[in-house]
Amino acid sequence: MKLLEIDNVTKRFGGLVALRKVSLYVERGEIVGLIGPNGAGKTTLFNVIAGTYKPEEGSIRFEGRDVTGWPPHKICKMGIARTFQTPKPFPNMTVYENVLAACLFSGAQKKVADVEQEITSILKRLGLEAKRNMPASKLTIYEQRMLEVARSLAIKPKLLLLDEVLAGLNPTETSQALNIVRELRSKDGITIVMIEHNMRAVMDVSDRVIVLHHGEKLAEGKPQEVTNDPEVIKVYLGGIYA
Repeated sequence: MKLLEIDNVTKRFGGLVALRKVSLYVERGEIVGLIGPNGAGKTTLFNVIAGTYKPEEGSIRFEGRDVTGWPPHKICKMGIARTFQTPKPFPNMTVYENVLAACLFSGAQKKVADVEQEITSILKRLGLEAKRNMPASKLTIYEQRMLEVARSLAIKPKLLLLDEVLAGLNPTETSQALNIVRELRSKDGITIVMIEHNMRAVMDVSDRVIVLHHGEKLAEGKPQEVTNDPEVIKVYLGGIYA
């Protein structure tokens, strides 16, 4: 079943066409990799899905419902959460308080004890429990990226948009983050779309890969199909998979 459907979406910034008639879908339960050169339109597409930008043309459907142009808070409460390429925690709030803010935003009526248990569970699975009382500004880049994921999980998303969650991580941290991504799908049933420049990682974890180039969809398919596509190799992968 298609959880997300994007149909002929175009987004312009003055004379710049950031997205041009992009159409794609995401099946419920998939992990989809979104790749392409810098400036290809990947983060712009996330911003359109999340409601930050309203497209000039086209439509976005989530669970069969047209959500085109909805404001971000309404999109979020529908079950679409996202992380940011540059982590954006509340720097002077503790790790716990950052996740608590997201938990309260979800709007669900919960007992204090249930909220505490929920946040503790999220922090443990993301390796942040020992840092729960630390200001977010004091975290390492890996920990800040995991805090982004933690805040997203607090709203209990059906679809999670990960924007370069592996950027700046060493091989050990990358492996840990990928294991978390796999677990979010296998144990929580969360559908994931991830923008990533770490090609070996994204090809390893994704069921399908979609390639954007100059704001247009260049290719899509299973990882092996995409890595063997001559046009994708030419404009993006180069010698990595040639």
